[in-house]
Amino acid sequence: MRVSAARTTTSPVAVIGAGPFGLSAAAHLRARGVPVRIFGSPMVSWREHMPAGMLLKSTPAASVIDAPQRGHGLLDFCADTGTRRLESEWDLIPVEDFAAYGQWFAAKLFPDLERVGVVSVDRAPGGGFALKLDSGESFGARAVVVATGLTGLARMPRELAEAIPDGPSAAGPVSHAAQHRDLSGFAGREVLVVGAGQSALENAVLMAEAGASVRVVARRAGAVGFGVPPDGQPRFSPGSPFGRAWSLYALSNHATHVRHLPAAARHYLVRNVLGPLGAWWLRERFTGRVAVSDGRRIVRARVEGGRPVLTLSGGAGPERELSADHVMAATGYRMDVAALDFLGHGVRARLLTSRGAPVLDAGYQSSVRGLYFTGLPAAASFGPVMRFVCGTTYASPRLAASIATA
Repeated sequence: MRVSAARTTTSPVAVIGAGPFGLSAAAHLRARGVPVRIFGSPMVSWREHMPAGMLLKSTPAASVIDAPQRGHGLLDFCADTGTRRLESEWDLIPVEDFAAYGQWFAAKLFPDLERVGVVSVDRAPGGGFALKLDSGESFGARAVVVATGLTGLARMPRELAEAIPDGPSAAGPVSHAAQHRDLSGFAGREVLVVGAGQSALENAVLMAEAGASVRVVARRAGAVGFGVPPDGQPRFSPGSPFGRAWSLYALSNHATHVRHLPAAARHYLVRNVLGPLGAWWLRERFTGRVAVSDGRRIVRARVEGGRPVLTLSGGAGPERELSADHVMAATGYRMDVAALDFLGHGVRARLLTSRGAPVLDAGYQSSVRGLYFTGLPAAASFGPVMRFVCGTTYASPRLAASIATA
């Protein structure tokens, strides 16, 4: 009956995005009896924009999509589908299994999930919002939850962007890591990977294992590093989804207090806490297989004869040039509401932002009444926990409570 209500009401809540944060938010809303329509292709970023063979950096306990209903956790998925059980901190989760878990979660809770895109969100004259879908349908919603994840937010260094006026492309000389699924095509090719985080290091390893000659280019000296295994963490510090440390415990369990910090401090935390670092289990696969140029900054880039050429400065000696068959920028993502082109001009013009990210209240509501953000867009308000799946446990109950009582 609840599904039917969500379809027929004139003012449901629209959840845009069917990744972990969108699915979790919608689950909490429906559990409160709030009519919901959820839009998107389930787990599309995990299925199409992560490399095949990738392993999640997070542990099984930190990779659960939060739901108020029992029986929808990662272990429930493993038991229900016969997938290898994942129980200890030492277990590694293939991205394919995690994507399948999210799809299973969606199928169990949202048989009415609508695999269509939202074209526009504007304020409605009588209050609420007017939405248009790429199916041609228009409808009204009393609230909108933006949970579009990393879509459209890939960060490309300016020097690389200037060398490719047509933009990055998986088939061109320069790409972003998010544009690749199958890395086997790099066999026998020379590749430069820009970045020093898990994405850069793991993509480099996967390409090297596929037969490519790979070099990582990192801006800071000594930037390429790896975390410690579970048995190497402080025994007497409190636990968190990210490891044992008082700071991680506070950021995971008291994220709302981050909102009260100065903007500079909030953005610093998002950039640097749980920042660029390879997983402990990646060190052995990386060492001796991938070359590293660290302490080097890209000052110029160009394409000659179809081959990208990077001019690097820093470190000992003069500027140095590196060329390759391909450059992959594994340089992360940057929140910018301007990239959310489905938000109408009138909506975006009223959004209070901080360095491109929406400023949110304790219930994840923006300065536009009825417009909510969760996941990465919420990190600038609630801290780095919003960058990770385990952030659904903190965000979704609070967001749903805010909407239900509005």
